[in-house]
Amino acid sequence: MLKETKKVDTNRYQLEIVIDGEKFREAIEQAYRKNGKKINVPGFRKGKAPLKMIEKLYGTEVFFEDALNLLYGDAVEDAINASELRVIDDKMDFELVSISKEDGVVFKVSVTTYPEIEIGEYKGLKSERPVVSVAAAEVNAEVNAMAERNARMVSVEDRAAKKGDTVVIDFEGFVDGVAFDGGKSEGHSLELGSGQFIPGFEEQIIGKNINDEFDITVTFPEEYGAKELAGKEAVFKIKLHEIKVRELPKVDDEFAKDVSEFDTLKELKADLKKKALERKNKAADEAVENDLVRQIVDSIKGEIPEAMYEARLNQSVQDFDYRLQSQGMNLQTYLKYTSSTIDDFKKSFRPQAEMQVKYRLALEKIVELEGIKADEKELDEQYAKLAEQYGVEVEQVKAVVPVAELEKDVAVGKAIDFVKANAVITDAKPEEAAEKAEKPAAKKPAAKKPAAKKATDKKTEE
Repeated sequence: MLKETKKVDTNRYQLEIVIDGEKFREAIEQAYRKNGKKINVPGFRKGKAPLKMIEKLYGTEVFFEDALNLLYGDAVEDAINASELRVIDDKMDFELVSISKEDGVVFKVSVTTYPEIEIGEYKGLKSERPVVSVAAAEVNAEVNAMAERNARMVSVEDRAAKKGDTVVIDFEGFVDGVAFDGGKSEGHSLELGSGQFIPGFEEQIIGKNINDEFDITVTFPEEYGAKELAGKEAVFKIKLHEIKVRELPKVDDEFAKDVSEFDTLKELKADLKKKALERKNKAADEAVENDLVRQIVDSIKGEIPEAMYEARLNQSVQDFDYRLQSQGMNLQTYLKYTSSTIDDFKKSFRPQAEMQVKYRLALEKIVELEGIKADEKELDEQYAKLAEQYGVEVEQVKAVVPVAELEKDVAVGKAIDFVKANAVITDAKPEEAAEKAEKPAAKKPAAKKPAAKKATDKKTEE
């Protein structure tokens, strides 16, 4: 049971917990049945010695640690529930006060708790929404990009190679007259001017004709990856087989039919304009929301525990690792390629993690102040959304996502809607909109993921 709750620092409490003698003795019996079989006692077969004989030989406290471990998790959880504290991490400082078979156990744990914060005014916040428009030039640029994606390669036979052409060549490289590994290829396609090869290589192909055989002399850069070639002069023997150019399709009604579901170019352009407007309107709404978020976050007063930032930071790194794994890589490989350490990598996520923690705290405060709640329909919709996202049945989601956690998340989502609904939003002047467009947008803090149900999990990590 919880004997005492004592505040020892900002967002830090010490709980004194008592396990009575009877419960502790039951745990000792349980520990004996589990681990006594491993103990040798003279005169008894291994594992057959009575508890009293083992205690007499090895001391009364022989099973104390095992017994306490059996009781510890539930005892701490019960004490936290009794204290009504919102504990945000499971890194607890432990202090043993007393322990005996007769009187039981008394111990203390120090825990970090959810911070008490204050926020400034969140109603009537002012923000300017960027002006949204789509110029004809933007639509034409998108059409041209579609044409580029649908270009085809056409062979050219009546002229020499020039910059921008794609040539098909055989090549073999030699240093001091000796061929080197990786310096040979046949039927290789190379776009002249792309910079794929070392400096000077592509330029010396320009002006050559189909079926020409010639030598190219280049010098490998001093910082070249293969140290045995770095700074060395090399001669490549080349044979030019083919010259190709990109041929763009004619942009007309037939093109529209080929690349879309529309019958005319006019219809295609109208659809592209509509989609561009939708994207820009969405970006403008996000810009307003980001601006309101910054105002709310800047108004927060209160000391936020480092544990909250650390938990959010670890989650961000884990999410990044999952994305890498979906692309066939992992974080360790990524760090190796970028010559970075995990500490440096985490530092890059720190500003974002701090913003996300503060944003979540601010919205939860608004939920509290405004009495915002999630109704049954909203919870059902969110469960259905999660089920669709993970490709499982709704009942499976409900089994692992506690309704209390989901209620919090839905309420937090409604809180930002409340802020926007009560904000004074005006259209930015064209010159101001242009100025804002040149500045990078603030990244919106990620929404908190619902926590899986776990009896002993007291983390509130986001």
